[in-house]
Amino acid sequence: MSDSPQKLDDWLFKEVVVKDDITAFPLTAMAATLDCEERGITVPPLWHWLYFLDAAPLSRVGPDGHPERGGFLPPVPLQRRMWAGGRLTFHAPLKVGERATRTSTIANIEDKTGRSGRLVFVTVQHTIEAGGELKLEEEHDIVYRDAPEAGGHSPKAALAPEGETWRRTIDTDAVLLFRYSALTFNGHRIHYDYPYVTEVEGYPGLIVHGPLIATLLVDLVRREVPDADTALQSFAFKALRPAFAGQPLTVCGKLAADGKTIELWAKDHEGYLIMRAMAALA
Repeated sequence: MSDSPQKLDDWLFKEVVVKDDITAFPLTAMAATLDCEERGITVPPLWHWLYFLDAAPLSRVGPDGHPERGGFLPPVPLQRRMWAGGRLTFHAPLKVGERATRTSTIANIEDKTGRSGRLVFVTVQHTIEAGGELKLEEEHDIVYRDAPEAGGHSPKAALAPEGETWRRTIDTDAVLLFRYSALTFNGHRIHYDYPYVTEVEGYPGLIVHGPLIATLLVDLVRREVPDADTALQSFAFKALRPAFAGQPLTVCGKLAADGKTIELWAKDHEGYLIMRAMAALA
């Protein structure tokens, strides 16, 4: 299959609709994984990623453990695929017992060349509805890139900011990564297959899921703001650098003077910035 920009553009505005029942056990399992309390029957912010999962048959799974490219997502030929960031608007919480519908659309495909080589950015828009009510809107950014050549350019790491008022350090061990992969039915081998991630994709270790780090940032807000599950209006995040299993990850937050805007970030054990995010409360 050709990988020309025109061919990739054939996937623009492709749409898929998925229905799912909002059941209780994924919430119980996620609460246990994050060592936090369950809070009733509503789905906490970002935990909707436990639903609408792509259960592709093994016969349609690619060598990286993801469903083969060229289905809903375009057939980008670059080896590395990462969840680069997203923007979410929360209208109303999903509730256990609801039948929900997610509509997903390929909103943009951008093919460019940077200092580190070719990059392809794909933006997917999601809307989730239940009972005729809009619950959530989301834009999900995916980036594809080739593994770097030996001696090639590596982006310069930035130190994380200081001055946080909230912070929590998490042990990102292989068990945490396994649980999150299982809960989200994520077969991407970079999160659990050490020989694959080091020998095939060239990373130094198992990679912590981008959406897991985002979830840990929102979990920090939930620990500090008692009504965060209903007060959180929006959340935007951008992954800047991989985090690796076995290295402590610290999530940090700072509430602005307006009492509604929250600056969030995650840093690794050396103090380098992993992810930056902004949240807004009602």
